Amino acid sequence: MNSSLATHHRLLPLLLIAFMLLAGTYSIVTPLFEASDELWHYPMVKTLADGNGLPVQDPANPGPWRQEGSQPPLYYALGALSTFWIDTSDIDEVRRLNPHADNGIITEDGNNNIVVHNAGKEAWPWQGTTLAVHIVRFLSVLFSTGTVYFTYRIGEEVFPNKLWLALAGAAVAAFTPMFTFISGSINNDNLSVLLATVAVWLVLRIVRRADTDKSTFRWAITLGIILGLAALSKQSTLGLFGLAGLGMAYAAWRRRRWQTFFIEGPIIIGLATAIAGWWYWRNWQLYGDLTGLNVFLDIVGRRSPPASPAQLWGERAGFMASYWGLFGGVSVPMPDWLYTTLNTMAILSIPGIILVLAIKARQEERSLEAWVPTLLSLLWIPCVAVPLATGWTRYTLASQGRLVFAAISVLSLWFVAGLVAWLPDRWGRVAGGLIVASMAVLATIAPFAWIAPHYQVDFQPGLSPSGPSTDFTPPDTSMPAMRLLGYDLDTSETSPGGKARLTLYWESLSPMDRNWSIFVHLQDSTRLIVAQRDTYPGLGLIATADLAPGLRWTDAYVVTISETAYTPETLDVYIGIYDLDSGQRMQISEDSTDTLKLGQVSLLSGREDTDVPNPISVNFNNELELIGYEMEERLVGPGDTAIFTLYWRVSSHPTRNYTASIQIFDPVFNKFGQWDDWLMDGTAQTTEWEPDQVVRNTWDVPLFPDTPPGFYNVHIIVYWTDEMGDMHRLQRITGDGNLTDDFLLLTRIGVVR
Repeated sequence: MNSSLATHHRLLPLLLIAFMLLAGTYSIVTPLFEASDELWHYPMVKTLADGNGLPVQDPANPGPWRQEGSQPPLYYALGALSTFWIDTSDIDEVRRLNPHADNGIITEDGNNNIVVHNAGKEAWPWQGTTLAVHIVRFLSVLFSTGTVYFTYRIGEEVFPNKLWLALAGAAVAAFTPMFTFISGSINNDNLSVLLATVAVWLVLRIVRRADTDKSTFRWAITLGIILGLAALSKQSTLGLFGLAGLGMAYAAWRRRRWQTFFIEGPIIIGLATAIAGWWYWRNWQLYGDLTGLNVFLDIVGRRSPPASPAQLWGERAGFMASYWGLFGGVSVPMPDWLYTTLNTMAILSIPGIILVLAIKARQEERSLEAWVPTLLSLLWIPCVAVPLATGWTRYTLASQGRLVFAAISVLSLWFVAGLVAWLPDRWGRVAGGLIVASMAVLATIAPFAWIAPHYQVDFQPGLSPSGPSTDFTPPDTSMPAMRLLGYDLDTSETSPGGKARLTLYWESLSPMDRNWSIFVHLQDSTRLIVAQRDTYPGLGLIATADLAPGLRWTDAYVVTISETAYTPETLDVYIGIYDLDSGQRMQISEDSTDTLKLGQVSLLSGREDTDVPNPISVNFNNELELIGYEMEERLVGPGDTAIFTLYWRVSSHPTRNYTASIQIFDPVFNKFGQWDDWLMDGTAQTTEWEPDQVVRNTWDVPLFPDTPPGFYNVHIIVYWTDEMGDMHRLQRITGDGNLTDDFLLLTRIGVVR
């Protein structure tokens, strides 16, 4: 063994130990169920550990595992095998859902925690559900440690003359913060990524030794087993079968021994089918779909319409952020400059990869022995990314970079190669070391700089001098439970799309037998709620049933106003405390009302460049722009007519004659009114409009006679109908050029008796 190889073999165990310690740290620092989908993954482990068998998915009544019950079961079975002996009957005391959580949304004021944490139950020494979760998390750490190891082994096959590059690539994978974060959580990615990485290494090993190994029989058996296990862990690994087929075909051609392909190939398929085939057959029997994707989508929710390539491209910023590190339920970010830096490095690596390939072509010319492992490793990236983009991500709002971690080994190796492999070897080693060191520092500070602080409550805040204190009393007792010590209304004037900032200072007065919610409402002159924020206290972090009397804390709310809010208006700011389950509100002790008015905020258009009433800017497919609207009455009766005036501007010469539809929905999308018509009442079809022409339309929308009193959402849809009578909606385009929904929530109207 030469000295360079010996050095790398000594450093590799140190890397693996460092990764295990770091991922273990993430698993301890991250509160229970605050990792991506861990809230749903663990119930799958528990149901198997409890001996209840695999669930049958029912979109109308999803279990606590929700969509994860459609996932292949190997990871969950291994988790159950490691925890079946633990009494987890306390799960409802630990897995307490935050009903108001902004899951998957980055907010300015917080409320991203998926679970309201029980400090006593989650504390050391771990017991019950807490112990089971940490054991399965540690099992995940072990799986991902294997991924780091086999990333190095893939690097040996792809860069046999630059083993330092293999080690650097493995280290970059290990120190990618999002990979480390997911590795310390309950997530089936941890097993599927390991098996995918092992399978890629096996394929590359087979093709690199096609000239020297007399037989690949034992490797074919191993590959068949790994492919079967991968298919039984996650469907994103199914692309491995194509990669394995190419590898075996090359090995057969290279040896001129076709048994390699026609005998060993069927053995691979046979073993994989024997291991995983039953699962896909079960899906077919239960759901009429081998993968079970249809019922998965019915539970998790579908995009409307499915995303186009342009729309997916518009989501690239969030995709890349969740590749590098977007923690919690993809709602706890790192600073923006870090994403910019990492993305810039990724972009710079692309021409570097091309240069590395050009150097390789000059040095090794047409040596298939050297080129096939290189090409197959690169091919694995689209094998993962293309099915993700054309399938899962196209149909769901889940454009997350972590979903390509099945290829993180290859991505990390080529990321480093593109940045440093074209440099002279000495400088390449130095530059690679600096990249690894930087990634290691980033991954090390992330849990303490961004994850842990996000879930901490300050129970000793400074007090506000503003406003008198107010006591709130539950309806079934005479003893006040909470006191508003004071408040700061920091916003006196805002505009549509703006924010209102309100800080509330609280104290708990007596024990509470339930978990109360706090609401902040901004109401206009018709009593319509223009904006609101509902959370548990502590911006989602406090369960009031846990509070001891005398504790104080601060809630700093940031309430966002809709970009289409009606102006001008004066908004009254109200707060209150209520029980989400029963709808009961606490009473204000002084006057027995259940809301407290704190002040007013002026809502102005903020636009002085137009005389159109209530100016807005809503782009429909770069052809039509809704630039304003007004309403004759904002409160109407059942069966009455709601009258809307819409102002349109032509963005470009329209290609078709469009119809607009105004539809009235309740909060659960029951329809209570609709009117469809050509714009300008059909007197001038949209194809005849000129660019920058402004058109005013008045629409009379009849409400159904049985419309109950309440507030209703007004949707605007623009569409055209083809010769077959099929409707095609125009999608909206956001201000930064991204495609989004094919409807607009314009405003709300009130229905009164």
